[in-house]
Amino acid sequence: MNATIASVVPMYHQIYLILKEELAGGRDPQEPLPSELELARRFKVSRITMRKALDQLVKDDLIYRRRGLGSFVRENTALTPEPKGLLQNIINMAEKTTVKVLSLEVVPAPVAVAASLELKTGDLVVKAVRLRSIKDDPVSHITTFVPKQFGGCLERAALETKPMLSLMEESGVNIATARQTMSARLASTTVAGSLQVDVGSALLAVNRVVRDVQGYPVQLLHGLYRPDRYEYQMELSRGTEGEARVWYQGDGVTPNIV
Repeated sequence: MNATIASVVPMYHQIYLILKEELAGGRDPQEPLPSELELARRFKVSRITMRKALDQLVKDDLIYRRRGLGSFVRENTALTPEPKGLLQNIINMAEKTTVKVLSLEVVPAPVAVAASLELKTGDLVVKAVRLRSIKDDPVSHITTFVPKQFGGCLERAALETKPMLSLMEESGVNIATARQTMSARLASTTVAGSLQVDVGSALLAVNRVVRDVQGYPVQLLHGLYRPDRYEYQMELSRGTEGEARVWYQGDGVTPNIV
């Protein structure tokens, strides 16, 4: 783990992430987990720190406690991919998550936003800031910019019941392609409060430009995701390029709502 990131992520949360990954690998639901004391010794931390990590696993429904018997992994804890395809993924995740619109306004496009959307600086865009959650636990803080001519369908009530891209398609925008980059970012004061993490915690940052069938940019997305509640997968296939054997990317599987 990067030393800078590790220094700002609480120890209990680092342990939580390690245990979550181990549980996702599969474990007999009938076999109790090591005791709190045994785990504290393993990670060389206090029992208080260890208890906080276990409490988070309980909160996320990954394990449960049985009085006098210990902690057990819940069945079907192992992570499974979502069905392939952006549209199907949006529908499936929309059924599992809720969204709260933190702000919705028409603003002049800042320089960087205008460049990404191929607009002139100051052209009007619809800016939406949303918080998506699973069972009241926040997953992502998403800021989107849509050129005003494509954003007339984006109303607060609609955005809290349907994914943005679905609303745009219903209004006549023909979504075709998207280009996405992913990186790491530390949580700012504002975002940390919304995602219920400590300031400076490591987040997964996603930037995406969506285009219509004519190639025009119709949406710019900046998403910040809690890495303990978000997973990105993609299918790769083996192929040949020149004399080299390389991996080609297939359909991405991204369990997030855009």
